[in-house]
Amino acid sequence: MLVAAGFMVIFFALRMLRHRRCEPRPPARRLKAPLLGAATVLLPCGVTLSMEMLAVTSASAVGGAAVMGGFVVGTAPAFALLGFVLRRVSQSRLAAFAGVVAVAAGLWTITSGLSLGGWLPQEASRAAAMAKTGPGGVQLLTIWATERGYRPGVSQARAGVPVEVDFRAGEGAACATHLTIDGRDVDLPATVRLPAQPPGQLRYVCAMGMFTGFITFR
Repeated sequence: MLVAAGFMVIFFALRMLRHRRCEPRPPARRLKAPLLGAATVLLPCGVTLSMEMLAVTSASAVGGAAVMGGFVVGTAPAFALLGFVLRRVSQSRLAAFAGVVAVAAGLWTITSGLSLGGWLPQEASRAAAMAKTGPGGVQLLTIWATERGYRPGVSQARAGVPVEVDFRAGEGAACATHLTIDGRDVDLPATVRLPAQPPGQLRYVCAMGMFTGFITFR
């Protein structure tokens, strides 16, 4: 989704660079704005997800609708003002600068999505930390949660042997201190004990889906 969103941002940025003047839109095309605005609830935004969680935990259709309705009413003025400002900017020479910034943001978003999926070459070729053998033959791994993700991002262990992963929280780790691994939600610092794994790759990801790491079993 991040990769697709990045390409969309670049697409609209290129349109902005091509058409600096914003011409009046027919009423039929103006209807797209509310639909696109409503679709933003599908984006992985921390604030939006928090409100959605609050709505779900209300265990009431009416209560959940009230929570989301209040969220929409509360944020609508800010987004309306933002849209007005962007429309005025698009009619000025700042449109070219805004288009360049948007292209850069789109490229950054695409890179984030590729990194999150482990599809970048440097992610795959990065030197992996090898597990150490502890008491009883259990493998030991130490992984740090940092403000830039998990270090090491790729770890290696032997398949068919239990593993203890010592997750430690660094300063400024933020959302990286909450992760999901092997179907379990974990708050760091914590030690996660994994049973013997088959050959393959085990992926873990932070609660926001921004940072990911891998344990490769060979």
